Amino acid sequence: MTTMTGDHLAKVRIKNLLLRAYIGIKEEEINNQQDVVINVTLRYDASAAIDQNEISAALNYRTITKQIIGHVDGNSFALLERLTHEVLEIVMEHQAVQWAQVEIDKPHALRYAESVSVCLEAHR
Repeated sequence: MTTMTGDHLAKVRIKNLLLRAYIGIKEEEINNQQDVVINVTLRYDASAAIDQNEISAALNYRTITKQIIGHVDGNSFALLERLTHEVLEIVMEHQAVQWAQVEIDKPHALRYAESVSVCLEAHR
């Protein structure tokens, strides 16, 4: 086993979290839920988790995911930019997170395009 010194900056990815929300400004968007696909990438110092091998020492990404689901699923948002910002705020509320990127896709929002997405990031 290789021994490393210093910080162990872990990258955690929450991939393709598929939720439904009312998102948009047109009447058909306001009245009908649509799919949104959320991808979160974050970095945190996992040294304690690696050393202790205990869940209490790790960033609980299950909790983060549940918070995102609770905030997004079935709720209303006018703009994809605002929704992306709010999800990024949820992730950054966790003090262990040093950097995060959130990308949210709205499938079939544009004719001839698979999806449109907004991506925002933040760091400490």
